[in-house]
Amino acid sequence: MRLLLDENVPKPLYQALAAFILNHEIEGFHVVVTNDGRQMQRPREVAAIAASGLHRIEYPHKHHGLAGIGIAIATVAAGLPGALAVLQEANGQRLIALRGIDPTSKARLHVIDPLVDPPKFWVSFSPD
Repeated sequence: MRLLLDENVPKPLYQALAAFILNHEIEGFHVVVTNDGRQMQRPREVAAIAASGLHRIEYPHKHHGLAGIGIAIATVAAGLPGALAVLQEANGQRLIALRGIDPTSKARLHVIDPLVDPPKFWVSFSPD
């Protein structure tokens, strides 16, 4: 399946996806990948997408800077294989929205203070 990357796809994500595309010998475009969440609210664009027959994969991109690029890459990297598997089995056009990776520290990190909550077998050292 060949991907067409919308012009609003950030450069690092574009490079990662371009490498994926180059490693697959596929003719023609079958899927457009975009982060334009408002695209499906514009009647002419919706009509153009419907008429094209292209599958559409949207990924959320609400954060800016390095965190935003990281979230976008993680979202697409985690969701794209499953989305492409769904599209391989599809008997018609599909519109897919990938769910964003939760960037909050509480969701992404597990922090332990070994002085407060030592792990099993943790050796405590006294600062004497």
